[in-house]
Amino acid sequence: MRERHASRDARRAREFEAFVAGAAGRLLHAATLLTAEAPDANPRARRLLSLSLAHTYASWDRLHGEDPYDRTRQHLATRFARDAWHRYGTLGGARRRPAGTLGRLSPQERLILVLRLYEGVAEEQTAALLGLPVERVRTICDRATATLLHPRPAPAAPAAPVAAEAKAAAP
Repeated sequence: MRERHASRDARRAREFEAFVAGAAGRLLHAATLLTAEAPDANPRARRLLSLSLAHTYASWDRLHGEDPYDRTRQHLATRFARDAWHRYGTLGGARRRPAGTLGRLSPQERLILVLRLYEGVAEEQTAALLGLPVERVRTICDRATATLLHPRPAPAAPAAPVAAEAKAAAP
């Protein structure tokens, strides 16, 4: 009996290692996009991925033909959404924006944009995963895309008109 369990555990470990070897790079990139961290300095993304992979490994025997990548991506998204709620929710206090290109977006906009455009998840699946109406997912995705494609210019500094007035007032 022990030998059968040991054999099953070894097979499970080999299958999971093969999955991680093939999918970890793409999942880490998705997590890095979600957290809007730099690719070479992404501790939050690595932690998010580690927790998602641990969850997938714990439920590996219960997948029963499901795609482990989909399960891991789903857990990655829900974990990010939950962490973002705790970090930026009503009790989150002051909100600090990440420095990257995606840092201009809210966590919800980043999540929807990464799921829809990077991962290629359908609007209906994204809406079901996040508990939102399909129209809301479409609107948020369009707004986030527009924000990235057409960034608002920084407001002009008022120092130039003041300097011109000072020159005009000087004798």
